[in-house]
Amino acid sequence: MRSICVFLFLLLPASLCAAPFDRFEGTYTGEAEFTFEGQTQRRDMSTTIKATKTGFTLVWTSVSYKDDGRSKAKTYQISFVPSARENIYTSAMKTNVFGKEVPLDPLKGEPFVWAKLEGDTLSVFSLYIDETGDYEIQEFHRTLVAEGLDLKFHLFKKGAPQKEIRTLLRRKD
Repeated sequence: MRSICVFLFLLLPASLCAAPFDRFEGTYTGEAEFTFEGQTQRRDMSTTIKATKTGFTLVWTSVSYKDDGRSKAKTYQISFVPSARENIYTSAMKTNVFGKEVPLDPLKGEPFVWAKLEGDTLSVFSLYIDETGDYEIQEFHRTLVAEGLDLKFHLFKKGAPQKEIRTLLRRKD
């Protein structure tokens, strides 16, 4: 019986097994300065990545600062599990009627989020569809470097680039 179980396990596609997210695991912090709509802006940023049995959980915070001294923090937490495709992970943001964790529905104004692992880069994509049917895509590319994570963020609206942020997030732990 044991040999049959081992044989069946070897037949499973690699995408159903946990990827090596332990090398990404940790907390990273940094700040970025960028130009958006002709104005220089500053953000404090942090990312925490935690490997799970089948995928990983990602938490990130962005603190933006206004000229008048006000600040606004946004924090997001999303768990990701393997999809049927190798190195592509689906978000597990809600539980369906069968108890399975599934992505949100972009046609209901919710973000559709997925991730891919390619070498030393963990990329997360978010697709938003507004009430008129226009779309926005956010891309976060986090690449492992000696000091931590090289972060590249891109925002596209209807396919046109809107914003780019690049910074180094240093490993805290």
